[in-house]
Amino acid sequence: MAEPPLLALQDIRYRLGDQTILDGVELSIAPGERLSLIGRNGAGKSTLLRILAGEPIADSGTRFAQPGAVVATLPQEPDFTGHETVADYVTSALADSLGPSDYRVAALLDELKLDGARAPSELSGGEARRAALARALVAEPDVLLLDEPTNHLDLPTIEWLEATLAAWKGAYVLVSHDRRFLTNLARAVLWLDRGIVRRLDRGYAEFEAWSNDILEREATERHKLDRLIERETEWAGKSIRARRTRNEGRLRALGELRKQRRQQIGPVGRAVIETGAAEQSGALAITARNISKSWGDKTVVREFSTRIFRRDRIGLIGPNGAGKTTLLRMLIGELEPDTGSVKLGANLMPVVIDQRRTALDPEKTPWEILADRNDHVLVRGQQRHVMTYLREYLFRDEQARQPVRTLSGGERNRLLLAKALAAPSNLIVLDEPTNDLDADTLDLLQEALADYDGTVLLVSHDRDFLDRLVTSTIALEGDGTAIEYAGGYSDYLLQRGPRETPTAAPPPRREKATSAPREATPAKQRLGYKRERALAELPKKMDALHAEMAALGEALADPALYTRDPKGFAAKTARLGAAQAELDAAETEWLELEMLREELKSAG
Repeated sequence: MAEPPLLALQDIRYRLGDQTILDGVELSIAPGERLSLIGRNGAGKSTLLRILAGEPIADSGTRFAQPGAVVATLPQEPDFTGHETVADYVTSALADSLGPSDYRVAALLDELKLDGARAPSELSGGEARRAALARALVAEPDVLLLDEPTNHLDLPTIEWLEATLAAWKGAYVLVSHDRRFLTNLARAVLWLDRGIVRRLDRGYAEFEAWSNDILEREATERHKLDRLIERETEWAGKSIRARRTRNEGRLRALGELRKQRRQQIGPVGRAVIETGAAEQSGALAITARNISKSWGDKTVVREFSTRIFRRDRIGLIGPNGAGKTTLLRMLIGELEPDTGSVKLGANLMPVVIDQRRTALDPEKTPWEILADRNDHVLVRGQQRHVMTYLREYLFRDEQARQPVRTLSGGERNRLLLAKALAAPSNLIVLDEPTNDLDADTLDLLQEALADYDGTVLLVSHDRDFLDRLVTSTIALEGDGTAIEYAGGYSDYLLQRGPRETPTAAPPPRREKATSAPREATPAKQRLGYKRERALAELPKKMDALHAEMAALGEALADPALYTRDPKGFAAKTARLGAAQAELDAAETEWLELEMLREELKSAG
């Protein structure tokens, strides 16, 4: 007999203004379950976690919690109000607290390398995240609700958290953009899509194929419904006068079909992310020779050299405080090294996207952020209406005039990308760009950066994103050593080899050839967004060409056409030939893409 759920929601409904966020949500969490909660930015994932945690914010529906079950939440933005020290904040989660000196608190703070006596106001973003994790974990709750737990964490802490959750005896629900994290930990998926939750009782690795299949079936059903409406509309126009009375029921059915079609909510569109046109620059973007930097008696970077060429994609990784941002600022000329030299290529035009979102005034609207008081924004050298550009980044029309502070974390990050990527540049610098972005937007950002004709410097703790994008990885180990490895994060692990302990010294420095541009390491094979879109659109194009050719053939079959309209006959004949050529090309392209997809499927 199945165990009763620890938590359950029934018919949960929630609206925000005129938008339905949750529309009759049903779900349950059994003891020991490992769940990932997936959904678009702004779909309502954080809202759903708050309702699961017991906040009375739903418009209707019921929440059930097993008596005595302990539920703990990790919010995206922890609230330290009323807590003088980190230990006091963590201890507040314990119902049977022994005070700030409680051994459970001390042990967890030690594991997370946090000083319990520090004031929360002194913590960095990563330290605040670790403190919030400690508070969520300390009571060993029956259910953990973790909202973007890897945000602001460095790779060693992410790996520690993975190991901790893998051994966790209770249940947990993870909301995360980190695919590698979800793949390693989740055993079932809750998909929040257009207000409802669907469940997949398989790991996260199966989610994409499963969700795509659902969306394709929905698209087919919508197409069938559209065709039925067309037939019924045609019938109504021809027959209503003759059969007005006896067929009123059929007309009412047509009205219901139209109503059903209007009420159907199609899948949310995908964000359109393109980088600004890369300005002309030399082949060599950045040259660093034996650069070093110290803060006080701490050496952050010691005698690091590199040459970075146009179209290189360089990832910087390392523990928090290891000096990634310091090295990044030296490489782009914002910070002078103590010793050594940095030379920037000719006509270098950088665009910098930092993780603090300092370019976003919380009281301004997205419209004002992009275009100030104008109606148009300059995007890649062309004037675009600000609303058109915002829609490309999946903003609803009403959000254009709402303060930035009302946006979700993912929406703010999208707005920052929209502002930065519209500008012309030949160097893009990104500091933790993946925080809070959904999987689809991550895909498109990765492809836009891969297609960018300039250079990319990227600080990230997202292992999957690094593997998909970068051509080489600069690893800072925290003792002043910086070593460049060819390839992404997985390649770095293979080349570095295992470390004896988490704090072991890094391997000896490896000299990097600098006589020629490095070549990109082959990424995991996949069709990519553009090819996937072509594969979906080509059948529609072929159907349209078939229909056009049939109409042209029918017109040309009229024996009097040439005598009556010789110019029209010639134009239709020419168009028929051109349509046939277009159809041949479309069929060839579709066949090649289909074969490539099968090859990649077999290889994977």
